[in-house]
Amino acid sequence: MKHVITLSLLAVFVIAASFTFMPNKPWPVPDKDAKKANPVKTDAASVSAGKALWSQHCSSCHGKAGLGDGSKAAQLKTQPDDMSKAAFQTQPDGSLFYKVSEGRDDMPSFKKKIPEAEDIWNLVNYMRTLKK
Repeated sequence: MKHVITLSLLAVFVIAASFTFMPNKPWPVPDKDAKKANPVKTDAASVSAGKALWSQHCSSCHGKAGLGDGSKAAQLKTQPDDMSKAAFQTQPDGSLFYKVSEGRDDMPSFKKKIPEAEDIWNLVNYMRTLKK
């Protein structure tokens, strides 16, 4: 009987843990947006501006280093992407700009909080520094 209870508790724990985060579903970006070229030169000023925006708007979910381990990440339905991985870093700049601007599910739209396109491009330039 003791083993049945232990196994039952273990099963409940495993099932509950599996629902902590929903798997990330594909996030298609319209071709016209994905192909949009980044008009902001990646230089120290741009990266610094992007880092400031990151600290203000992104790190609470995505973490300081973009690993998806921010203080609010555990409260989300989907795990934030690990931005240091190739799967993230190989996305075109236009796709990243679109995702920050438009948002989806747990990821809010930032086109009102960061209304200047140049600032979002600075953020994209900073995200490129998060690779391993």
